[in-house]
Amino acid sequence: MPASRIALQKHDKLERNRQEIEACILQRLRKHRAGLVDDFRMIDISILVLAKNEAANIGQCLEAVFGQKGAGAFEVIVVDSGSTDGTLEVARRYPVRLEEIPAGTFHHARTRNYAAGLAKGEILVYLAADAFPVTENWLSAHVGNFDDERVGAVYGRHLPKPGSNFEREDALGAVYGEQRLVKEAATRERLGYRYYHMSTVNAAIRRNVWAATRFPEELKVFEDLGIAKRILDGGWKIVYEPRASVYHSHEYTTTRLFKRYFDIGYTLRQLGIWNQMTRASMLRDAWKLARRKVARFGENEDSLKAGAALSQDLAKSAGMFLGLNERFLPLAVKRRMSAFQVYE
Repeated sequence: MPASRIALQKHDKLERNRQEIEACILQRLRKHRAGLVDDFRMIDISILVLAKNEAANIGQCLEAVFGQKGAGAFEVIVVDSGSTDGTLEVARRYPVRLEEIPAGTFHHARTRNYAAGLAKGEILVYLAADAFPVTENWLSAHVGNFDDERVGAVYGRHLPKPGSNFEREDALGAVYGEQRLVKEAATRERLGYRYYHMSTVNAAIRRNVWAATRFPEELKVFEDLGIAKRILDGGWKIVYEPRASVYHSHEYTTTRLFKRYFDIGYTLRQLGIWNQMTRASMLRDAWKLARRKVARFGENEDSLKAGAALSQDLAKSAGMFLGLNERFLPLAVKRRMSAFQVYE
């Protein structure tokens, strides 16, 4: 056979192979755009749900997650830390990867790092098992912000669940407003104490940013504040995206709020982010909230609720003050004041 004919046949074979490869790529792109997943394609997003004894909530949470549209392929990993109430049985009704850890090994930062290490996605989405995405566009609202390669993390809005008290409504409204925020060095002074605020109840982090920063395991609580500081100080942006909203709130007793805010004050001091700027902005917002509650005293049906909320705000302020100045307190007293046992 002439050499020219052999060369032509080889060329034809290579061309057929190229066309087959292109056809395969186009087929997978069509599936990607349609939101379909096969066993061979990359997972774009990993949704990480941490749970313990959430049988009453996790079904509603996962139902909303699997109803998401327009965000691309995602996996869901549920990390359960010793549930005894049927949480596992509810979770198994959904196509999730279920990982179990002993209750005694749970640690706010370490367990979040563990969950991230299990994930395949380039975007890590943290969602509390008792947080319910409000719309089917919750996930795409998070992910769309990562078109800017300088964005390291995104966190979404918390809306109080129906029936929440005034204290929760006002507290959530103060830090989870309607306006989208982009946090970077240029906005630090304007945002004040909200600059480092982020909640992994409802947040997304770029995988390589998590790998470079990780949740600080020296913190027993408020690990989201710790990683937010690392992300922003590392030069990335954090976006607050109100369209990525969830229903999430807890009813705290006055004593619990005092102890919780003691730990917040302690953590702010430990991370070195309590200064004149954060103090001034926090006092300004606290004064606004107090005035709002006082204004409700004229409304008969709301007077008792407003009074209870105002007393809770005073308890939070006292707890915060003592937490910020915990170094002057005896260890035995500090241990009794801490909600999360931050003292050994």
